Amino acid sequence: MHLFVQALIAGILVGGMWALLASGQAMIFGATRTINFAQAIFTILAAYVSYSLYTHLGLDPFLSVVVLVPAMFIVGVLVYVVFLRRLSSSPELSLLVLYALAIGIEGLLDLVYSTNVVVTTPPYANSAWIVGGYEIPEVRAFGFLLAVAILTALHLFGRRSKAGRAMRATTQNPTAAKLLGIDVDRMSMLGMGLGLATTGAAGAVYGMVFPFNGNSQYDLLSLLLSISVLGGVLSMPGIIVAALIVGVTESIVAVYISPDWSSFSFLVLLFVALLVRPQGLFGQRLRGAL
Repeated sequence: MHLFVQALIAGILVGGMWALLASGQAMIFGATRTINFAQAIFTILAAYVSYSLYTHLGLDPFLSVVVLVPAMFIVGVLVYVVFLRRLSSSPELSLLVLYALAIGIEGLLDLVYSTNVVVTTPPYANSAWIVGGYEIPEVRAFGFLLAVAILTALHLFGRRSKAGRAMRATTQNPTAAKLLGIDVDRMSMLGMGLGLATTGAAGAVYGMVFPFNGNSQYDLLSLLLSISVLGGVLSMPGIIVAALIVGVTESIVAVYISPDWSSFSFLVLLFVALLVRPQGLFGQRLRGAL
């Protein structure tokens, strides 16, 4: 029982990071109707920047979030303006452009950092608190709290701000939103910026939790897409629940079966979910809402 609870704790903590990344991807899909195949590589990019800031400047990875979040927001806006705006009528081409962008960024990262696997290791990287006999890794705990704070801020932004409500309307029905006088193009740009801003925060944590290189984007992208489908694509509550389920499942499989199988477990979850509920846990058959 002790081992199960320990695995549960570890899974929930890492699930918060998955929720942050998958929610950003869902936000981009809702705003642009394009699956962001570059979400994972931008996370790796943020992890590398955080790694460099710590290695060369001594900036704590969690403090680097203050730099990474606005920087990745600007990158998201630029990606939308340069690439997606002109292809707004063709989601298929937008998807291909984002995939090509991901491959290009991976090549640049390999050129700058080589293909060697790295990990950000601040002094507390391997530290943990012991609470009630259970080990709580400091990095994962702080990362989980960071994810909760950002997800809460995004929720409040969507519910209580004028821009947030306009973006939700754009997500639910772009045509109706345009008829109501909402600048759909601007809301799409905002959604892309916010969606990539989440990679700035999550990337810094990811770089401390997992060893990574440019090639890490493929496993991460598969995971994020699985969480999005499992949760219901446009349903933020569903995606958060799905991310926690995936995190816990991976952790339990790693403990009771093998770490080699843990990275495959989310695909099994996805397969079962699609058989039972194709629209996802909280998804709707026709359309979803943030």
